[in-house]
Amino acid sequence: MDAFLLALPLVFQPHVLAVMAMAAVFGLFVGSVPGLTATMATALLVPLTFFMDPVPAIAAMVTATAMAIFAGDIPGALLRVPGTPASAAYAAEAFAMTQKGLAERALGTSLVGSAIGGMFGTVVLVLSAPQLAEVALQFTQFEYFWLACLGLSCAVFVSTASPVKGTVSLLIGLMLATVGIDITAGHPRYTFGIPDLLGGVAFIPAMIGMFAVAEILRNVVSTRVIEPPKLEHLFRVFHGLGGVFKRYWRGLVRGSVLGTAVGILPGAGGDIAAWVAYALSKKLSKEPEKFGTGHVEGIVDAGAANNGALSGAWVPALVFGIPGDSITAIVIGVLYVKGMNPGPTVFLQNPELIYGVFITFFLANIVLVPFGFAAIGLARHILRIPRTIVWPIVLLFSMVGAYAIDNSLFGIVVMLTVGVLAFLMEENGFPVAPAILGLVLGPMLEGNFMTAMIKADGNLLGFFERPIAAALGAITLLLWSTPLIMMALRRARMRSASERG
Repeated sequence: MDAFLLALPLVFQPHVLAVMAMAAVFGLFVGSVPGLTATMATALLVPLTFFMDPVPAIAAMVTATAMAIFAGDIPGALLRVPGTPASAAYAAEAFAMTQKGLAERALGTSLVGSAIGGMFGTVVLVLSAPQLAEVALQFTQFEYFWLACLGLSCAVFVSTASPVKGTVSLLIGLMLATVGIDITAGHPRYTFGIPDLLGGVAFIPAMIGMFAVAEILRNVVSTRVIEPPKLEHLFRVFHGLGGVFKRYWRGLVRGSVLGTAVGILPGAGGDIAAWVAYALSKKLSKEPEKFGTGHVEGIVDAGAANNGALSGAWVPALVFGIPGDSITAIVIGVLYVKGMNPGPTVFLQNPELIYGVFITFFLANIVLVPFGFAAIGLARHILRIPRTIVWPIVLLFSMVGAYAIDNSLFGIVVMLTVGVLAFLMEENGFPVAPAILGLVLGPMLEGNFMTAMIKADGNLLGFFERPIAAALGAITLLLWSTPLIMMALRRARMRSASERG
């Protein structure tokens, strides 16, 4: 309590609050531009933090990333072009709601859900950081392999197409993930002699292409006139949200808990949390057939999960100095520069600074609502611009985002190539979401599998020797075998019914 009281005057100073306000505007802008991720927003702030004290420096990063994660939902809902990877899981769902005239409902749900998920993650961060980080530290390559398998299994659930087409799309994503240098042998794979492919297919340009370029091509070749989405009544953003969260409160809690838990696992991040939360929401929903048609339930879960993961990622970062995601990896460097070496001792040597960071988390999620509301208000003016002007601008911003990842024109080539591939897939009924999931989790799956096999000396039983790995493995295998078991039971019932008849 003494440390908390000492931290209050460190945060509630005019210049600290002003820094947070400017960081909020910056984060909203970066997050709303496809390709300019929350990680990039954090990285761009690093040079400015050298001239700040520790508390305003960390406050700026926390605020900017929270805003950027939500801001990615705005182009996702209005144009089906997610601004950040964390928004990709439910961009199609939000856009389907927009086409039904429910843009305000989609964005309002995402905004409030993100704030609630972020607050929940912050409470967990403050109360349970040491205990939860210890659990995460017990994960080795065996556990991460099964975790990746569970994540890939979500492809079947996020897919609105047939399971076969969803599996084919997943395999396409996994194939793209194998491009580059072989993890164990160090030999180039599927690079066709192109040096830029040695580092693999960059995820951000590929994601931009699968959504932005594919959507642009769809609008170019379409012969029907598409009415622009309407967002005329700004205050309807909050209208009816009480009923939404009252009906789907279990999903809100589940998304917040799941997002925080996934965020605590080093290397996972908000994008994986959002995919898993959306898939789980569909699996447990009483109306799974509505998913993909503009159903708000999935947005409640996934919107809370991605901001919950943002807070959860700070648990291992602060307590053990292990980054939970790419954002906290950058922040750890800033903490070292500021003399706040992350680890157990920082709670003893600089407790007031740590509690100052906690307070900024609460403030960032509180100001997310008014600043996000203002961003939605500005977005409605964009909708009045003719589509013939909007899509070239979207393509231009997409090219900037794809180029900015590695400052290479090859990122634009990847974006355009994968965009054409995604367009052809969707035209033939193959969903894009499983391919993106395969591209995200493919390196994690392969890397942990190869390392685990080396550790186990080629013994597959090594994947079940550790308690957590055995539990995750059992859940994964049960999940994979469930469709086969259900099919066998269905056939047995049909056979017995025909025999009785």
